[in-house]
Amino acid sequence: MPRQGLTRARVSAAAAELADSVGLSRLTVAAVARHFGVTDAALYVHVRSREALIEHVAVQAAAAFADQLAIAVAGRAGHQALVGFADAWRAFAVQHPGQYAATQLQLPPEVGTNSAGHLRLIELSYAMLRGYGLDEPALTDAMRFVRSTFHGFASLEAVDGFGHPRDVDASWRSILDAVHTTLSNWPTGTREQT
Repeated sequence: MPRQGLTRARVSAAAAELADSVGLSRLTVAAVARHFGVTDAALYVHVRSREALIEHVAVQAAAAFADQLAIAVAGRAGHQALVGFADAWRAFAVQHPGQYAATQLQLPPEVGTNSAGHLRLIELSYAMLRGYGLDEPALTDAMRFVRSTFHGFASLEAVDGFGHPRDVDASWRSILDAVHTTLSNWPTGTREQT
């Protein structure tokens, strides 16, 4: 019987794979039920709603994403850490578009604050940037800059958004050099808000 062995972990793993293949916005409880050959009702024993299913995918994906980033930056600092971090970010986003999209969602506080993967993503991001000698508030500003740059590039690449014939990898390397230069020369003075 297909229902045997159905667990929350198996449901979440199948949902993550489906999110990558059909897109996070098209992920439904019904689609996951079809994957297992069971009724929708059989899945509601393991997940209470579509929103909860997506939260499970986000938590699982954040853990996988953090693992990939941790391996990429281990034993590295400065420019090498930035390149490892950036390459791992780009690879995860392009290879797992649905899961990556889930990691970018604003989760309910009770989910996000209890997600070890999300907490590790934050820690790894800030640790990589501390190699540039940044303190708050520059550290947060730099993190927003890095996240926007990597997210924008990977999101465009995932949908074949670069139509120019220039090699995408060559552009990526140039961008990483520019990010490194910017982080190395980050303005540390505070500006008055007008």
